[in-house]
Amino acid sequence: MANTIVQECRRRKTMQFKEGDKVQFIREGSLIDGVVKEFKGCSPDMWYLIDDKCKDSWIFGGHLILLTPLPIIPQFVADAIDTFKDEGDSLAVAIDYEVYTNELVKELSLDSRVRGWLWETSNQELFARAWMGEYEVEQEPLYYVRLPIVRLNTLGTAVEGDYKYLWADQATGENNIFQSLEYPATLIQSGWETKFTEQEIKELDERYWSFAVPVEEVEETK
Repeated sequence: MANTIVQECRRRKTMQFKEGDKVQFIREGSLIDGVVKEFKGCSPDMWYLIDDKCKDSWIFGGHLILLTPLPIIPQFVADAIDTFKDEGDSLAVAIDYEVYTNELVKELSLDSRVRGWLWETSNQELFARAWMGEYEVEQEPLYYVRLPIVRLNTLGTAVEGDYKYLWADQATGENNIFQSLEYPATLIQSGWETKFTEQEIKELDERYWSFAVPVEEVEETK
């Protein structure tokens, strides 16, 4: 009998929740957000360990409400949604990829990638969900612009390869090339950066893109 109960609990756990699911439950008359952390069995139904702002609670499984994950969209899509809403347009207009002509993209300062993104049918549902409610912005990959150089070694006896890195002030478009990613500190304090998205690199100079290296690849060798 005990084994039967355990098997039933595991079956129902698989059907309803898994570790990491975002849920809501009621505690002392308030609706609380939590995260399913661990399954511990049931008596007679399943219980879950819920993390609510670093406070752990055991909650009866039948009292949990599974939250639908927020749609995740690229920043350029989020910008398009904000722009069309500011213009007073409807979802029907904003979701139509044919609307994104070169002329309109330029007029509204949109990213031309929106048209291709919306051309994918699955993305249209994401767009609609993001338009109607909350959403999360997808973190774009970041790159260093690493420029190869050749110089003499410290003894002056042989030639060796090395790199210099692009630094830029996104606010002004001003950029320069330095030997280190950490120096000089005064540039960091004034808003200069070394990590860029693909779009940011190409806006500085299309030629820099051929020297872009993923941030993770560089930092793994430090």
